[in-house]
Amino acid sequence: MPQTDATAPLTVTPHAISVLLPTAVVGPFDYLVPEELHVVPGDYVHVPLGKRAMIGVVWGPAQGDVDPAKLRAIDARVDTPPMPDQVRRFIDWVSAYTLSPPGAVLRMAMRSPDALEPPKPVIVYSKSEPDAELRMTPARQRVLTFLENGPALSAPDLARETGVSSGVIKGLVAAGALEKREVPPPPPFDAPDLARPGPSLSQAQAVAAAQLRDKIAANAFSVTLLDGVTGSGKTEVYFEAVAAALSAERQVLVLLPEIALTPQWLSRFETRFGVAPAVWHSDLSQVQRRVNWRAVATGNARIVVGARSALFLPFAELGLIIIDEEHEPAFKQEDGVPYHGRDMAIVRAQIAGAPVVLASATPSLETRVNVSREKFSAIVLPERFGGAVMPAIKTVDMRVADLSANRFISDELVGELKTTLAAGEQAMLFLNRRGYAPLTLCRTCGHRIECPSCAAWLTEHRFRKRLQCHHCGYEVPSPSVCPSCENVDTLVACGPGVERIAEEITHLLPDARVGIMTSDTMRGPDSAQAFIRSVENGDLDILIGTQMVAKGHHFPNLTLVGIVDADLGLAGGDLRAAERTYQVLQQVSGRAGRAERPGRVLIQTFQPEHPVMSTLVSGDRDGFIALETEARQIGGWPPFGRLAAIIVSSRDSRVADDLSRALARCAPSTPDIRVLGPAPAPLSLLRGQHRRRLLLKASRDVSIQPVLRNWLDQIKVPANARVRVDVDPYSFL
Repeated sequence: MPQTDATAPLTVTPHAISVLLPTAVVGPFDYLVPEELHVVPGDYVHVPLGKRAMIGVVWGPAQGDVDPAKLRAIDARVDTPPMPDQVRRFIDWVSAYTLSPPGAVLRMAMRSPDALEPPKPVIVYSKSEPDAELRMTPARQRVLTFLENGPALSAPDLARETGVSSGVIKGLVAAGALEKREVPPPPPFDAPDLARPGPSLSQAQAVAAAQLRDKIAANAFSVTLLDGVTGSGKTEVYFEAVAAALSAERQVLVLLPEIALTPQWLSRFETRFGVAPAVWHSDLSQVQRRVNWRAVATGNARIVVGARSALFLPFAELGLIIIDEEHEPAFKQEDGVPYHGRDMAIVRAQIAGAPVVLASATPSLETRVNVSREKFSAIVLPERFGGAVMPAIKTVDMRVADLSANRFISDELVGELKTTLAAGEQAMLFLNRRGYAPLTLCRTCGHRIECPSCAAWLTEHRFRKRLQCHHCGYEVPSPSVCPSCENVDTLVACGPGVERIAEEITHLLPDARVGIMTSDTMRGPDSAQAFIRSVENGDLDILIGTQMVAKGHHFPNLTLVGIVDADLGLAGGDLRAAERTYQVLQQVSGRAGRAERPGRVLIQTFQPEHPVMSTLVSGDRDGFIALETEARQIGGWPPFGRLAAIIVSSRDSRVADDLSRALARCAPSTPDIRVLGPAPAPLSLLRGQHRRRLLLKASRDVSIQPVLRNWLDQIKVPANARVRVDVDPYSFL
């Protein structure tokens, strides 16, 4: 779509414009502009759509495919800063790349429509001459004396400053002794204190920080990998880049993969800059979203830390993007518009002409290959900060552990736990499986309790006495009677989840103070912060958790990490299974020994000879990456090839089968393009939808978007089915 100057009014004959609406439509709609209105591209406008009224964004000149006599007029312009040209270009780019309707992408940039309305003014009070003789009291005198030389304040602030009740203020207002007026609300965010001294950096950190400051000074697009081992102080290094960007009067965006990482990060930021940044994630209240969105749009919020959706905030002066834990799969959005936050952040920075920093202790293979191709530069921090050393890592061969059926923690790990607790230190047990057990089975008839809407077993959450599907959220009370054979007390839990590990630890070490950290137990950043604080304060001896505990956290007294089932992530046909398993195990291992006390890691595995396990023990990261790179290159898999998943879904399995076979019949086939499938998805039933998958595999130099458009245009999708495209898929479920 042609871009227009963001400040010039549109002059179209007849006077018409195109407006993009935040709906899953193909493109903008044309509207007439009333004579009395002046609009520019990016303006938010009220428009009619059918019988509804909506807010859209002026996208450009009218497309001209509708008779002007049939066009409806826009109703009004919204009094808010226009959407920056950079943001509109980004929305167009994401739409074209992901084959998503531009309105669906716009919807992600308009998640807080209330923020478009001007904020309500604040009512403040100053001293005035009363209408009649005022009966003076000591409380009233304090208020009037304060206002003789002090600023006008709101009623609550005035009462607090003078130590009087709200009734005293109301009485003065009624007597005419206080005059009220409306003023704009104060800025919601204070400016970071850039003169505040940062921590002392090691020589390696100082060199790395100087290199990043040079990237900021260049004021141009670039991508830099900050590759530092766990505990090397990557955050302190990129804080120097943040300070440089803020000094240059630019806005900064820091992306974190999970909101559970936000509390500790915010604490470190406030220590460094003296103020809190703006935050953006799904757990914000509507009031917070409205305030923060508008603060970004007006430029008051100079730095934002958030989840991947923060990419669509209306930054007007974006000067730096940092993607912390860049390797994390959580940056990929699977629902709605499928996009990868890391990759789209690089595009967003390129449009803004801003540098990007990718920080990780275990960089993704895609990023490493881009470094080798010299598309990205790299800065390496090979040692931990402050003299701390990397933990010693050892595998425990579970094939010879000789455990009973109801035990999952080896004697060797139990012994290390006892030693750790006796020394007054803390331990962490990692198992990437929520709940008590992943499967509930009847010993009499063999019935397995499954989700009625998904091809998945229900997970037992014994502490809540519920069975839950982790895919659709369906849950039921834990039954005492088998729903198939109706026998009583024959249902047994199969396999361990973190709750079962906690139960075993409580039995083996009854005096230990145990806590569980998962997405089930952490209901937002506040609860995560309280839990993290309890670990830091020494209120817990053993922390048990899923991947939420694997990254970003710094617990100085934690010296032992036990990985209960290291093989869990290696199952299935995911092409990134080995890489992801290595990353998460390396990250969780890095929680041990981050201060002066040395750390130890025990990895329980049935495959100690697997390259992932042997690499963790030997520390030969480069050797493992070389093997992974070679395997991907031989197979033509990303980043040496292109993939796109086509997922067909319908509540009627026959419709899904017929549509997927029709797609297969007209699939493209060239020496550079191959289509695999159709086949039932591993989760062939999800939320009541029967799902079939096809996978387009192409060589790296193929532009797959035109191929996909031409292919899908040949098929008419019935009303009771859906075809979804995922370019660069990360999940194969």
